[in-house]
Amino acid sequence: MVERHDTVVIGGGQAGLAMSYHLQRHGREHVILERGRIAERWHAERWDSLRYQFINETIELPGLSYQSADPNGFAHYTAVAQFIESYAAHIAAPVREGIAVTSLRHEDDYVLETTDGVVRARNVIVATGPFQAPMIPMAGRDLPHSLYQVHAANYRGPQELPPGAVLVIGSGASGCQIADELQQAGRSVHLSVSRHKRVPRRYRGKDVLWWFEKMGRFDVTIDNFPQRRYPPSTIITGVNGGYDMDVRRFARNGGRVLGRLLASSNGQLATGDDAAEILGEADKTYDEFISAAKICAAKFESSGELEPDDHHSQAPSVAEIDGARTVDLAAEGISSVIWATGYRFDYGWIEIPVLGSQGAPIQQRGVTASPGLYFLGLHWMHTFGSGLLSYVGRDAAYIADHLKDTAKR
Repeated sequence: MVERHDTVVIGGGQAGLAMSYHLQRHGREHVILERGRIAERWHAERWDSLRYQFINETIELPGLSYQSADPNGFAHYTAVAQFIESYAAHIAAPVREGIAVTSLRHEDDYVLETTDGVVRARNVIVATGPFQAPMIPMAGRDLPHSLYQVHAANYRGPQELPPGAVLVIGSGASGCQIADELQQAGRSVHLSVSRHKRVPRRYRGKDVLWWFEKMGRFDVTIDNFPQRRYPPSTIITGVNGGYDMDVRRFARNGGRVLGRLLASSNGQLATGDDAAEILGEADKTYDEFISAAKICAAKFESSGELEPDDHHSQAPSVAEIDGARTVDLAAEGISSVIWATGYRFDYGWIEIPVLGSQGAPIQQRGVTASPGLYFLGLHWMHTFGSGLLSYVGRDAAYIADHLKDTAKR
């Protein structure tokens, strides 16, 4: 007998659970299918020292806030995973763990082939996470087999790497944090940079997230960007109480900064001469943030909320940036490569024409052209907050309302 449901949610992480909350609010019958365990990626794809990048008082899912004795601190990733698990219990989410969806097609309704049999549903919400399959550039295939290579999703800490220098490729939030950690562990580190945005961890006593909220950054939608392409990642960290991330400081402390990786052959890397340009762009985003925060601060001067202006320097810090175009791995003693090069979409199992040429869902705030099929929790799906734990509930509420409105027609 084929199992049937009104709505199936695929994925038991924060997005799927927030969706369950709002489906329950509308009294809509549903089930959540999770390939592993609740919050699987929080358990399995985080390095040992990682702390959540936003302060504790901002951690929440619809109907439940994270409780901490240090509201301005940064929770260890294991505490976040536990919070998500407790949230599932709190809302009595109908999660079935250990069931992977292997194909999704549409007939009279949606047909899901799973590792536990066939499931049919009127509606399907794909909430499999903002970061899916680790992506390693083609150049990685040409590196010497003797090198230890690991993607940031599977990196755990300095102790797992063999002796020798380390090459970190990519300077998004993960790449910069890992490069910092390795440097502080006494490793010789080379960092091949990519485009990123730099901001202060705190300004006038308030966390950067507070400023983002007050400046309306979370209300800016993807439609404001040409071709709906989201901007570079913002580098922040919650490690050691949270501090400013700055590739130039990494360089001042002895790290070697290289341009983007272009190719590799016979143990030689070819890198671009764009490192200085990339860091210059990051400095500009820092300056722009401070300027915008100064304007925004005028609204709160009389409230006593803000500390005195600590005169954050808008001038880029001095650091030597390597202009090398080639790197000899053996000569530099590089024994390990960490790929902090992001992720690709992994929707090959969806047999419905709702994907673009690069495999990205074609959607508008989660709504697709296939009635009853939705996506949730993607990076910049609608706004910067769409893929973030504390903000995914907004899009979940929108989809629940859309389902309700559609059913009335």
